[in-house]
Amino acid sequence: MQGLSLQIPTRQKIAYLSKLLRIGFHTLDFGSFVSPKAVPQMADTAQVLAGLDLTETDTELLAIVANVRGAREACTFPEISYLGYPFSVSETFQLRNTRRTIAESVPVVAELQEMAETHGKTLVVYLSMGFGNPYGDPWSPDIVAEWTDSMAGMGVSILSLADTVGTAEPEDIQRLFAELIPRYPEIRFGAHFHAAPQARVAKLEAAWAAGCRRFDTTLQGYGGCPFAKDELVGNIATETLLAFLAEQGAGPTLNTAALRAASRLATGIFA
Repeated sequence: MQGLSLQIPTRQKIAYLSKLLRIGFHTLDFGSFVSPKAVPQMADTAQVLAGLDLTETDTELLAIVANVRGAREACTFPEISYLGYPFSVSETFQLRNTRRTIAESVPVVAELQEMAETHGKTLVVYLSMGFGNPYGDPWSPDIVAEWTDSMAGMGVSILSLADTVGTAEPEDIQRLFAELIPRYPEIRFGAHFHAAPQARVAKLEAAWAAGCRRFDTTLQGYGGCPFAKDELVGNIATETLLAFLAEQGAGPTLNTAALRAASRLATGIFA
């Protein structure tokens, strides 16, 4: 939702997220505690949370934060299990996304990790531009490995490699996951891919073959980061992932009726 210029009414967000909560996903990234000036679409996250019925779902909630202030607000809500923080290995994107340099963001991660532990939550760090960037900033698998080591040293237990602009090559995806997953058994690695429809399956295949089992998706592939380049590149579609997992014999048990209902609602809201 965050990249859309048209403001989605709070009641529609609640209705859509409520449908998603009935499907059976492990985690739902439901909102962001970020600057309303920077991301006006997320200004009503607290109101959205208040409208969600969590009594009949096992799905856990994740909220994105961009600084300590946002994390402090998110920690006041016991319903939230995860705090998500975007840490970019691209200096340009980190400045665009959080208005901090990489060096300035490192102590933020440390403080968020401590805050999450204190409040019984788990910090999820997204290594944005984890497979390269369009800005000419230095990138290599070694750079990603170095930052992974830094995050592990701070106690981060969930690390999601993010292909923020959809340019990741399957070879790089497989190489990174195959190298990092066995090296850091204490970390659960995830894949946060943006991709054009024709590139989705190849990225999933590469990550899966290397041992990745945590994937971020959106229904019908809607989404995109408004701070990356000048265009929105959609997320991997949930439907694509589910079809891929079915082929691997690893499809999760989901409420298919709720999935269809949520998909219809997504079409009405986002199309």
